[in-house]
Amino acid sequence: MSIDFFYNRLSFYILALFVLMLAIQLGIHWIRFSKLAFYKRQVRMKVDDELEPVSIVVCARDAYEQLTELIPALLRQDYPQFEVVVVNDCSDDETEEYLKDLERREPRVKPVQLRQHLNFFYGKKFPLSMGIKSASYDLMVLTDFDCMPTSDLWLRSMVSCYDYNTEVVIGYCRLNNTGGLLNRLMRFDALQTGFLYLSSALAGKPYMGIGKNLSYRQRLFFRNKGFTSHYGMTAGEDDIFIGQVATKKNTKVQIDAEDAITCTPPSSFGTWARERCNKYSTIPMHRIGVRFMMALHYWSQFLFYASFIALFFLRPAFSLPFNMSYAAYYYPILAFLFLLRYGSQMILYRGASKRLGEHGLLPGLILWDFIFAFLTPLFRITGRMTKN
Repeated sequence: MSIDFFYNRLSFYILALFVLMLAIQLGIHWIRFSKLAFYKRQVRMKVDDELEPVSIVVCARDAYEQLTELIPALLRQDYPQFEVVVVNDCSDDETEEYLKDLERREPRVKPVQLRQHLNFFYGKKFPLSMGIKSASYDLMVLTDFDCMPTSDLWLRSMVSCYDYNTEVVIGYCRLNNTGGLLNRLMRFDALQTGFLYLSSALAGKPYMGIGKNLSYRQRLFFRNKGFTSHYGMTAGEDDIFIGQVATKKNTKVQIDAEDAITCTPPSSFGTWARERCNKYSTIPMHRIGVRFMMALHYWSQFLFYASFIALFFLRPAFSLPFNMSYAAYYYPILAFLFLLRYGSQMILYRGASKRLGEHGLLPGLILWDFIFAFLTPLFRITGRMTKN
């Protein structure tokens, strides 16, 4: 009898945890994520006379083949006045020769050649800083060498978000659909991450951006002393920096799939996992409210699935105090609560996926969400333990 009492009490605690995590997840989805799922574009596309000059800044290392595709696509943008600043970060391939030849033929291309690294800057921060300092115009749009605009209106669409008070425009970058389980995992991770930072920005609490599709003013960069507050970390040139300078008043989002950016996904699980752990290593640099929001989402997601699995197997012990007529409803009620969250998630993810141009992820939504419920905490813990 004492054993039965112990298991029934444990089941009750797990049930209470499950219901609490369900309530938290529903709250996050409908209060925060709905802002992205039901977002309606409110920005009018500007005409030529309203557009100020722009510097597109790209950093590259050993990316000759990618640049031969990206730069022509950037030069085809339907925009009256812009330049393409390409930072060649100590490449060993044909990048330098290609950029020199292109500079002679195309006045809008402005190469910045780096031939040595500085030991106090890590990752992309030093070359990006040099590209920003070399930009001729105050308004800058950032992307990466492995990216590609989906249309010739991408640049115009980003800049159309600016008004008198705007200093930051946050965009979304979707991964190319190359097929396979790993690609779907990476694309769902990008979508889930996009839900968090884009919804927060729409709620007036921006905390990060994606360097592959991001815009801010040069004077904002200099006014906040660039990346000096976190120069010792490999990551952070987009998330930490934006978290420090973006506010409700100076930030807007551009998330229209037809005028967006796509990029090549990592080639292996190990490469992608290292990138994710590296991103999560920047969490201590975010504001307390941001850290709490992210932890609340990821840990409630994990505990929701963990408690659901535990309740599924603890059912015989849990049903002992009840007669058989009540016990028969145990699994249907458990399934209803689970489907309540899944149904909400399906509605919101469907709206956001359509807005962001992510296709083919909804049929496996439960599977991807279940995998990341356990994979993301692992990445977060590993990232926090990893020294850059």
